[in-house]
Amino acid sequence: MLNEIVEINRRHTSNGNVASYIPDLGKACKEDLGICIIDKDNKIYTAGEYDTKFTIQSVSKPIVLAMALMDNDWSHVFSKVGMEPSGDPFNSIMKLEMNDTKKPCNPMINAGAIVTTSLIKGDSVEEKEERMLNFFRKIAKNDKLSINYDVYNSEKRTGDRNRAMAYLLKNDGFIEGDVEEVLDLYFKQCSIEIDTVDLARIGTNLATYGVDIETGERVLSESVSRMVKTFMVTCGMYDASGEFAIRVGIPAKSGVGGGILASVPNRMGIGVYGPSLDKKGNSIAGLRVLEDLSRMLKLNIF
Repeated sequence: MLNEIVEINRRHTSNGNVASYIPDLGKACKEDLGICIIDKDNKIYTAGEYDTKFTIQSVSKPIVLAMALMDNDWSHVFSKVGMEPSGDPFNSIMKLEMNDTKKPCNPMINAGAIVTTSLIKGDSVEEKEERMLNFFRKIAKNDKLSINYDVYNSEKRTGDRNRAMAYLLKNDGFIEGDVEEVLDLYFKQCSIEIDTVDLARIGTNLATYGVDIETGERVLSESVSRMVKTFMVTCGMYDASGEFAIRVGIPAKSGVGGGILASVPNRMGIGVYGPSLDKKGNSIAGLRVLEDLSRMLKLNIF
C-alpha cells in the first residue's frame, strides 16, 4: 500500500521546488519521496526514498519545545511565547510589532522557536548543544544523529531574517542571554541530519504519550506529549495548518528540508520525506501521501 501511495503521488513533486534560500538545501533531489511508519507494536513499514538523509529544519521545533517545557515552569515558557496560530508565513516578523504583547504567536513559527531554543538549560553553549543533541538521539532512538555542518554554515551565512527576529525579541525582553549564542544553537538544531525512520520513531514516542514501546522507558511526560501534539495540530503545518487538519486530521510538523513528522495517538508514528515544497514551505507530494494514508487507514483523529 505504501509503495502504491508513494508512486501515485511522486508526480506531484514536479509542481513544487526545493528550498533554495538556504543554499545547501537546494542540492536535494526534487523527485525524492519516501515514507516510514512505525506502529504501536513496533512494526516498521517503508517505501520510496525512506532512508535518504536530510536536515530536520522546522521539524525540530516540537522537540525543542518539549525540552523547554521539561526545563522550565510552563508559566515561564508561555510568558515568552504564545499558544495561538499566527495565520502568517513561518518566517514572518509582522506580528512581533503589531500585536499588543509583541510576543511570538506560537512555538512553531521561527520567532517562537528561537525563544524556546533560548530556554534550554545549560551552563555553557557547549552544554546546551550536547543536551539538545542527546535529547534528539534519545527520542529518535538513534545514537548516531549528528549535525550537518555544511547546512549549519549555510544557514548561519544566510540567516539574516532570523537574526533580525532574534534581536527584536531580545529588545522586547523575550530572549535572555547572548543573541548570537541562541541563534547558533537554533541553526544547529535545524541542521540535525535524520531520515524518515528517525521521524517515525519520534512520532511513535509522541503517539504513546512519551513511553518507549520497546523498553517501557518514559522519554516524555504525558502532559508534555499532549501539549506538543496539540501545537502540531494547530500550528504544525505553517499557515496551511487549518486545511491540513481538515484534509488529513493528524498532528504533524513540516520542515523546509522536506520532512514531515506525524503522530497518530495510540496508533503510529509517521515520517515522510519529499524536498519539493509548495509555496507555504510544506512537502507538496508529502502532503498528498499523508492525505491518502489518512483516508485509507482512517487515521483522522477528529
